[in-house]
Amino acid sequence: MLDDFFIRALIAGIGVAIVTGPLGCFVVWRRLSYFGDTLAHSALLGVTLAYSMEFNIAFSVFIISSLIALTLIQLQKRTNLPGDALLGLLAHSSLAIGLVVIGFFIIY
Repeated sequence: MLDDFFIRALIAGIGVAIVTGPLGCFVVWRRLSYFGDTLAHSALLGVTLAYSMEFNIAFSVFIISSLIALTLIQLQKRTNLPGDALLGLLAHSSLAIGLVVIGFFIIY
């Protein structure tokens, strides 16, 4: 009745929902709901650095995202700012740096 692909897709979708549901609750509980957004913005910086220095893009995104996460941990220990404010600061600063780096490589 159902194709084999659809059954596997249904099983994968249910598995992802089972895993990400509690993880999403934990993220909201820890008030880190903008953490994924921050890492996505920092990924642009990783892609631009990888493109400019001819590195592996996935490796560069991993390194930059890890550095942003470690920076967040250090800033949470040193300042009294809420986590959402720090995440917004890191997200937009890494996005701005990534856009500046892209601007240097645009050929007219």
